[in-house]
Amino acid sequence: MMPERDQKKTPEEALDDLKMDVADDVDVPLEENGDNGDLTARQLGKVGGQMVRRLVQRGEEAFAEDENEEE
Repeated sequence: MMPERDQKKTPEEALDDLKMDVADDVDVPLEENGDNGDLTARQLGKVGGQMVRRLVQRGEEAFAEDENEEE
């Protein structure tokens, strides 16, 4: 689910949106702006790891687009 481009979000808001999307996808009951003290390190690591994977993938895609535009 990609955010609409005409809405400007801060980097923090964009990361929060990504975190919640990932948590939903990996079935981790993450509470937005809530207490998540009952979640395990494994659950939180799963969310963080998937966030990194998606950010790297987006970076690689953006790099590939820039490379194609230069040709």
